[in-house]
Amino acid sequence: MNCPSCGAPMRLKPDMVTFKCDYCQNVFAPAPDDDGVCVLGETCDQMCPLCSIALEHATVAKTRIRYCTKCHGMLIPMDILPAVIEDLRAGLTSTVIPPPADPSELQRKINCPQCHRRMETHFYAGPGHVIVDSCEQCCEVWLDGGELMRIVHAAGEDTVMSSLPPAPIPGDPGWVGNPYGETVSDLATDTIIDALGRTLLG
Repeated sequence: MNCPSCGAPMRLKPDMVTFKCDYCQNVFAPAPDDDGVCVLGETCDQMCPLCSIALEHATVAKTRIRYCTKCHGMLIPMDILPAVIEDLRAGLTSTVIPPPADPSELQRKINCPQCHRRMETHFYAGPGHVIVDSCEQCCEVWLDGGELMRIVHAAGEDTVMSSLPPAPIPGDPGWVGNPYGETVSDLATDTIIDALGRTLLG
């Protein structure tokens, strides 16, 4: 891309969401499309899992993503997706109830653009009735064209998976009973006494 002011070549620097001309110091940000995506005009090493063309660097909500200019799909890191959705929702004044997703989409098989392993296809854990593809190995989510805005405009809240380790169970070193301070044997005894009481009173 050339600088619109002086014509000198401009290159996209890592982790930047705008171009900066090293000659005249002009900063340039491409205009967003209907989905709020700004295509930065430089390809990356990953290929679109649907179109098999090189993905391009792009931004949405001032966040770098990888984007297919043909099908408008996007590859977004899992850890930044909630912030992107929250940022895009900030300017909304109303929400909509989208139609149900087509369950047949759960059967599709696409490979992760980064590691080339098969991605997990599942319902998005939030509003929008959207089916997404995710790669746990690379911590990336693939959204088809329009799915991000469908989530953004849908009523409801997103489900955030807890990062806490699983609770210990009997036999684990950290097991100290249930959250209410009783042991398993205490709970079993209470259950038996309660059942006997109900029988006698019945």
